[in-house]
Amino acid sequence: MTHADTAEAFAARRKAATDRIRAETGIDEAMIDRLVETFYGKVRDDALIGPVFAARVEDWDPHLAQMKLFWSSVALSTGVYQGRPMPKHLPLPIDATHFDRWLALFEETTREVCPPVAAAHFMERARRIAESLELGVANANSVLLGSGERYRRPWTPRD
Repeated sequence: MTHADTAEAFAARRKAATDRIRAETGIDEAMIDRLVETFYGKVRDDALIGPVFAARVEDWDPHLAQMKLFWSSVALSTGVYQGRPMPKHLPLPIDATHFDRWLALFEETTREVCPPVAAAHFMERARRIAESLELGVANANSVLLGSGERYRRPWTPRD
């Protein structure tokens, strides 16, 4: 099997997986667009996580375009996002409180703009992403979390 044959087979498997997810969940690019636009509208207005974004995102259009590619890759396995989210999150002044708020806003938004099956699909992935990023941020701040532990910065108000 040549490299071209392997790449073609991989592309066919990816397309089949994407088509299956679309059929099972109803997720398409239009739904992803609505989800991302609505969610980040809420993020910008949020008292806790809004300032974190405002300090780093000057032009929202490119950010939203990247987030749409990201969620297409995450939710539909399209592979269209080629970025590396972890390094972008490591230096941020965030902890479990911020990830919890991000998830709460995201879940609220999925329930508003997605049918239940699609909302559950997005949320399953969002929870894994938040957990992974929180572990990475903790590690970058020299904190090794045990199973079930959450990362809290010393200055962050507790719930």
